[in-house]
Amino acid sequence: EVQTVVRACLAHGTPIVTRGAGTGLSGGANATEGCVVLALDGMDTIKEIDVLERYAVVEPGVVNDHLRAAVAEQGLWYPPDPASAPWSTIGGNVATNAGGLCCVKYGVTRDYVMGMQIVTGTGELVRLGRKTAKGVAGYDLAGLMVGSEGTLGIITEVTLKLRPLQDPQRTVAGYFDSIVDAGRAVAAVAAAGLTPSALELIDKQCLIAVDAWKNMGLSVEANVVLLGRIDDPGLIGDQEAEKMLTCFDEAGATWSAVSTDQEEADALFSARRLAYPAMERLGPVLTEDVCVPKKHVPEMLSRIEQIGLRYETTIANIAHAGDGNLHPLLITPHDDIPARERAQAAFAEIIDAALELGGTVTGEHGVGLLKMDGLAQELDPVVLDMHRAVKKALDPHGILNPGKVFAS
Repeated sequence: EVQTVVRACLAHGTPIVTRGAGTGLSGGANATEGCVVLALDGMDTIKEIDVLERYAVVEPGVVNDHLRAAVAEQGLWYPPDPASAPWSTIGGNVATNAGGLCCVKYGVTRDYVMGMQIVTGTGELVRLGRKTAKGVAGYDLAGLMVGSEGTLGIITEVTLKLRPLQDPQRTVAGYFDSIVDAGRAVAAVAAAGLTPSALELIDKQCLIAVDAWKNMGLSVEANVVLLGRIDDPGLIGDQEAEKMLTCFDEAGATWSAVSTDQEEADALFSARRLAYPAMERLGPVLTEDVCVPKKHVPEMLSRIEQIGLRYETTIANIAHAGDGNLHPLLITPHDDIPARERAQAAFAEIIDAALELGGTVTGEHGVGLLKMDGLAQELDPVVLDMHRAVKKALDPHGILNPGKVFAS
């Protein structure tokens, strides 16, 4: 059916925008003028779970959490867990190379894509990649599709690598008076050689907003909370948790502990996942997705704070802090055009700061519409031309999600 749609659109010169759950934050799945929106959320079948070979074959509309639950019943685990995991689909995760809370240790979506079936921009139905543990026959075209945001092909099936179920986790929590101190703790964890299975940051503004929305009984004693998780087994895990605790304390934590209350720990991580929709209830939100080297996290957080003050813009902060992926949320009152303009200027300056520190304009949300200018800043013109050449080769008629990622 997807192939039929593409061929019909080709015949009429009609562009196609592929859409999953619509949870993306950069406008990659936004409709464009005169397009057909191809909604794949109905293609939601888990076609195969191979326990011996540790892979799953799924349609693109399978919800991330549904896959994780299904493979867990077989003693397996699919690690990529974006904050939108309860709603976002595997097709969208692959199209944006989604990350998540545990990617600091276990990698992003790209690390789990073994192969896929796609419909090309010329209407051909082809298989890319493999189902074997190894394979280097030809170019990695399946890898090329990961993160391509629907501009190179339409995903109709994905083969995903699985892992054994994760070991029980210890949660390390730290409260900080300043976001810069929390950033120093993040850099210290990296410098200590620790590999947490998660290291998340959430500030007081976000905690208050989540609690007001969901009435979770969250503590809001701290200005900034760091949440770390260690999943190494036995004594090694205990020692790693204590090392993380020391990193927090030496960076200026006002309180820290290895949590023995799993319910409380889960509530804090749930709050982290709910932060974006909770903040959106307060007004329109511009969501940043910059990623910087871990050693520069304190400096980047300091610059974000200064930019907010300079532009008189409210900025709340959440982050996959352990890998330097920061999500400052710029909030503006409804219908306040001057505030919106200030927020947009602040947004652009945050991108500039990230690039100055050797970072990237998008760690996991994708370029879409929101980061097109930022991509042009980040990439050399020759490299942008290489992107256009790939696009021209795989979508010669330019019907797949035109006007996204880079100017057509």
